[in-house]
Amino acid sequence: MLTLDTAELSAVSFLLWAWVTAEKELPYLPMGEARSIPERRSISGDLQQSCTINWRCSTISESLVNGQVRFREVRLIGTEGEQLGIMSSLDALKIAEEAELDLVCISPTAKPPVCKIIDYGKYRYEMIRRDKEAKKKQKIVELKEVRLSPNIDTNDLATKTNAARKFLEKGNKVKVTLRFRGREMSHMNQSRYILDDFAKELADIAVIDKPSKVEGRTLVMFMSAKKN
Repeated sequence: MLTLDTAELSAVSFLLWAWVTAEKELPYLPMGEARSIPERRSISGDLQQSCTINWRCSTISESLVNGQVRFREVRLIGTEGEQLGIMSSLDALKIAEEAELDLVCISPTAKPPVCKIIDYGKYRYEMIRRDKEAKKKQKIVELKEVRLSPNIDTNDLATKTNAARKFLEKGNKVKVTLRFRGREMSHMNQSRYILDDFAKELADIAVIDKPSKVEGRTLVMFMSAKKN
């Protein structure tokens, strides 16, 4: 027969207690799976409203809603942002149900966790709308390259300068390269003025991020548009 001493029994008891407590405090919520908002029921068990929405894993979808909120105590915020105090999850859910709204945990890591009474369907729609608008406003900055040569003539230099200006006006960064071949390598330092003149032509809209430096057979300079 397997026998356990007092220390071993205490350890086993503690592990069982920790497991049971964890099961009561937080439900298992698989990441990335389609889920549904728990049905809103009255305390007597009658169905008041059912709202099923499927979505992918996101900050919104990982919210604990209605029956998923199983903390011992929560800090409850009302529909107008007013503090309703600290109470059990069950009492908070009762208040939400009486208002025919949802109980949503907006800060599960706070002590105690913070919940708010809201219409979860409208809340989720508004968050998705704001996220889409924010993405539209984000500018994708690209690095464009303008290539020059030590023997570039005035017309070609003007063409390259205009091309760089258009890139900068669109908010992109510009990498200006001056490549040398064969005997041209011996005149690399003396040719830096080409990049300096190039930068001066764009000084009204651009700044030099990185001054010209040698990279193998090439002089390289980086520029970006001035910030308003």
